[in-house]
Amino acid sequence: MHLIMMNLMKRFAFGTIGILLILMIAATLLEKMYGTDFAINHIYHSWYFVLLWVIAGGSGLVYIFHRRLQRKPVALLIHLSLALILAGALTSFLTSRQGNIHLRTEEDSLDRFITKNGKAETLPFRIKLKGFRIDYYPGTTAPMDYISELNVIDGTSRHEGVVSMNNIYEYRNYRFYQSAYDPDGKGTLLSVSYDPYGIGITYTGYILLGLSLILYFFLPKTGFRALLAHPLLRKGSMLCFFLIAAPTLLQGKDVPRTVSREVADSFDNLYIYYNDRICPLQTLSHDFTMKLYGKPSYKGLTAGQVLLGWVFYYEHWKQEPVIRIKSQAARQILGIENKYARLTDFADLNGFKLERILQTQQSPANRKALEEANEKFNLVSMIATGSMLKIYPFQCKDDKQPTWYSFNDKLPAEIPTEQWMFVRRSMDLVAEQIAHGKDCEAIEILEKIRKYQQKEAQAILPTDQRFEAEKIYNRFHYTGPVAMFCVTLGILGFIYYGRRTAQASEDTGNGRTINRIQLGIMALIGLYLLLTISLRGYVSNHLPLSNGYETMQFMAFCTIILTFLFQRKFKPIISFGFLLCGLSLLVSMFGESNPPVTNLMPVLASPLLSIHVVFIMLAYSLLAFMMLNGIMAISLHYTGSNKKQIERLYIISRILTYPAVACLTIGIFVGAIWANVSWGNYWGWDPKEVWALITMLVYSTALHPSSLPAFQRPMFFHWFAIFAFLCVLVTYFGVNFFMGGMHSYA
Repeated sequence: MHLIMMNLMKRFAFGTIGILLILMIAATLLEKMYGTDFAINHIYHSWYFVLLWVIAGGSGLVYIFHRRLQRKPVALLIHLSLALILAGALTSFLTSRQGNIHLRTEEDSLDRFITKNGKAETLPFRIKLKGFRIDYYPGTTAPMDYISELNVIDGTSRHEGVVSMNNIYEYRNYRFYQSAYDPDGKGTLLSVSYDPYGIGITYTGYILLGLSLILYFFLPKTGFRALLAHPLLRKGSMLCFFLIAAPTLLQGKDVPRTVSREVADSFDNLYIYYNDRICPLQTLSHDFTMKLYGKPSYKGLTAGQVLLGWVFYYEHWKQEPVIRIKSQAARQILGIENKYARLTDFADLNGFKLERILQTQQSPANRKALEEANEKFNLVSMIATGSMLKIYPFQCKDDKQPTWYSFNDKLPAEIPTEQWMFVRRSMDLVAEQIAHGKDCEAIEILEKIRKYQQKEAQAILPTDQRFEAEKIYNRFHYTGPVAMFCVTLGILGFIYYGRRTAQASEDTGNGRTINRIQLGIMALIGLYLLLTISLRGYVSNHLPLSNGYETMQFMAFCTIILTFLFQRKFKPIISFGFLLCGLSLLVSMFGESNPPVTNLMPVLASPLLSIHVVFIMLAYSLLAFMMLNGIMAISLHYTGSNKKQIERLYIISRILTYPAVACLTIGIFVGAIWANVSWGNYWGWDPKEVWALITMLVYSTALHPSSLPAFQRPMFFHWFAIFAFLCVLVTYFGVNFFMGGMHSYA
């Protein structure tokens, strides 16, 4: 009877989890087709979806106790904490209330908020907006924080509170979050959340889960520690290394006219207001060249020389094939055969080609490609006319900080005549000296412009150290060659190691030497990535983990760290490390090539962001290693190799599963806490949240080989590791590029 009950509960638990996975996958697809409200109303908040979670949690608990997991207290604590988290979620679903309240400084206090279904809900107190303000990053118009100052009237008592991004105000279990504000700055929209019981239960579950996961890796009698002591891991294996000579960079013979490198360097040393921040003009030069050409230099010219070529030698540069066109459709419209267009290709006798085509019906893919090409044309126009060169600061009497102007902008009426003449004429004087070949005189004028900048905007300019750090970062953070080098090494190493394993070749002294050389090269690449990531963080004044480019760069760095941690037990990980590092760097450059450094959005200015991203990227790196390990094992299987090698790879993948799932779980729940602090709701069923949960649940099944015997078979596990990685790809790329949602920027 006991065995029958245990099998029944097991089928209920894992069966309902399977049904929930199918429903969540369907919900994300339906949300894409019919909108968020449809997915919320018909699936996520439906009675049957909630009931399935209750059945999964309840049957799972019964199954755990029937299996007598109390003999394994840490495993029991992990499952109990998950059940507690589900109980907290159910409590929040049944008892919480959510809505928003709109306050104006000139209006009386309010005692009502509007719920999500449009109904008015009464507050047990009154609330009034005392004031609202926006704090900006120094010297810019980029918001750093939105701040609402509140007065709370509760009977005869009075209270004051402040709400800002990532800073909630709580009173009598009502939590207020900054959501939006009125354009005139006299009103604010606050999210309201009333959840007196669910949050406490859920957070208790989070804490217990974190503690139990940490204990699991350190206590001796756990499945993870048993796998580490497996006899098949005691003998290392040899790994190959191939050193690929760096390809020779061929420079074009016909170099277009531009300024000398010395003059370009002086221009790069100017300050400029760009991307809502003050930075070296070199940053604009670098971003402009990367955006236009796809590389940081052109025919041996620096990015600064490319930008200034368009400013001072426009007639020469408009005939230069320097504008990269990715889309075949756009190339056909422009009448070009290769991937680089001239500026003159954008126009004919009837006007601008792309503008005419964009006014006609186009497929979404074609329209996006044409708009991207048109954007590059407009970028060149803004550079050539000087409208982007906002290098002249001036502060009017009533302004709190200087405004930056280009030499073509309309200047304020109160600017002194002498200063007006300097702004209007200084760049003409530079052009005149350059035209006469007087570089020294041109550099002297540029130095005067820099001194003018320092005089007018000294208080808001970046420090000399940060300014120089950004210039260093701009010079060498292009990771394209490094990415290709790593991918090449990884592929060749992967193939060679597979052949040596299939032939059951023994490790040799020569092999150990090659391994040390490989690790030395990987250490250099790791130091390079650490330096570029550190410089980007120092320049931006926040941890660089806020967009897809930065997170994939960090994943490449995580890959190297994990390679060094595991290479003693698992020699193939060196080639895997090169391959995964290179692929991560290549992916980071898709879409936007090296996106510009920007100020952090207020909602992202939280330490929880960094913790969340670090754990998620570590998990993805480990899961990628498992996937590559599976490919290796399947290749060996179909070449009739030694079964012990396949089993050894199986043991290694099982070992990696534990920290991967733990990191993914911690990352998800840290993200939930961050969401609760920022938006008042720790789980909103956003597509990326859902797919992260799907990924965690899918990989968690592999941690139950005694309950699911299929995972005890090495080949099944390897195939699982390959196909399960599709969940990671959908979570990171599918959501970003196809499904959307509030996480789609990540």
